[in-house]
Order: sequence, then C-alpha cells, then structure tokens
Amino acid sequence: MNPTTILAGLLVVAFTAVGTAKLAAVPAMRAKAEHVGFSVTAYRRIGLLEVLGVVGLLVGAFVPVIGGLAAAGLLMLLGGAVVAHVRGGDGVREIAPAIVLGLATVSYLLLVVGDLR
Repeated sequence: MNPTTILAGLLVVAFTAVGTAKLAAVPAMRAKAEHVGFSVTAYRRIGLLEVLGVVGLLVGAFVPVIGGLAAAGLLMLLGGAVVAHVRGGDGVREIAPAIVLGLATVSYLLLVVGDLR
C-alpha cells in the first residue's frame, strides 16, 4: 500500500461520512447549515458534491487523473467551507476539520500529480 492509496482511503471515509450526513440532513448538519447561512437544500447539494468527489477518488484508483480532478474539486469545497466558517465567526475548533481535510487533500493531489509525471 502506498501513501497515495492510504490518503485516498482516508479521504473517501471522511467525505463519505460528511457528505452522506449532509444529504440525509441529519440534525447536526441542519444546525451547521443554519449557522453558516445556508439552506438545508444548499447543504444537501454540497453533500452531493462531496459524495461525487468520493466517487471520483475511487475511480482515481484506476484513472489517476480523475482522482486528481476529484481532489481539486473537493479542495474547492473545503476552501468554501473555511470561508463560510470565518464569515460565521467560528473559531479554530470549528474550522480545523476543513483545514485538516484540506491538507490531506492537497497531499493526495501532490502525490497524484507526482505519479502522473
């Protein structure tokens, strides 16, 4: 098992959990949506994009460029999450998950790009 596969697995688990929770509109996600100023419908759309990103990461095991594109899309979502949390007045504790996932996603993306060379 190489580092790219390990990071991909971690990202798949994390984004599957978060994305499906948003799609299902569990109470915690409803509260987070309201807190950052999103409707539940908008939050569900974000969850759908996260789940699609997971599919892209899984396909990336066979077609690395797809995995890289999926990671880039997930990184944009995470950037938006950081901005939404900052605008919502959240502190480091609330922003940290997006930053940690962002760092893992950047690491995965750099590994994929390195493997493509």
